[in-house]
Amino acid sequence: MGRRAIKEYRAPEALTLITADRDGHAMPCPSCGHPVVDRTPARDAPAHLHSGRVTLHCAKCGRSAAYVERALDQTYRPEAPSSPHR
Repeated sequence: MGRRAIKEYRAPEALTLITADRDGHAMPCPSCGHPVVDRTPARDAPAHLHSGRVTLHCAKCGRSAAYVERALDQTYRPEAPSSPHR
């Protein structure tokens, strides 16, 4: 039993598309080759309208991918593991 109405990209396709979007590059649909993948919210939308969630959707094949956009001033810094022998 699957989710028949929802068409999502396969993991490698989604990761390639998300990486291209985060880098600001335009990319055709990795599934069907359609030249334009729609982005919601648009890149030029005011920052206060962003919820942090970005959706990428191909109008031709109907596949989609979603990710949480990183803030420009935030960087990932993993915490150092605590040592039990301090």
